Amino acid sequence: MRARSLRGEALNLPNAITAGRMAMIPVILWFTYYESRRASFIAALLFAFTGATDFLDGWVARRRGLVTVIGKFLDPLADKLVVMAALVMLVHLGRVAAWVVIVVMAREFIVSGLRTIAMSEGIVIAAGQEGKTKTIFQLIGITFLLLHYAYPINFGFATIEYDANKVGTMLLYLSVVFSVWSAWVYFSDFLKAVYRPAQGP
Repeated sequence: MRARSLRGEALNLPNAITAGRMAMIPVILWFTYYESRRASFIAALLFAFTGATDFLDGWVARRRGLVTVIGKFLDPLADKLVVMAALVMLVHLGRVAAWVVIVVMAREFIVSGLRTIAMSEGIVIAAGQEGKTKTIFQLIGITFLLLHYAYPINFGFATIEYDANKVGTMLLYLSVVFSVWSAWVYFSDFLKAVYRPAQGP
């Protein structure tokens, strides 16, 4: 019965959207690897769309009462896989420094480990605004890094050329700052929850 229940959960709409996000990873990587102005634009567009569906599956799950155990596992996993795959490819192409990916991966492992320990002890630690800000900067920054090339913008009175790679690099560095900050906040909240004096009856 439980296996049938899990199979039903796996096939619901929010989890299908999440699975679709993961299925987009090789497509994004293909367009990123065989780089050209057109391919880079398509890769950036697909990544931005994939990032947008991150908010969609959660909204659908809450709206329709379809929050499931599988969904709670797959959703953050899909987020991490999409971001890490893109970052590793960008390192390979020389668009991102390797230390940035190391910091981002270390943060994810640390927070995921602490979250697992907290859940096993029945401790609930709410996600802070720092982590949400990190995610926004990260997704937008990677999108610009995938876009990569310089593009002219015509304001009517003047044409200004902006370098998508430089914009993406700046935003990704900001996301690293918020990554470290959010990890520290989560670690502090974890310690406070663990060592909080027991409440009397």
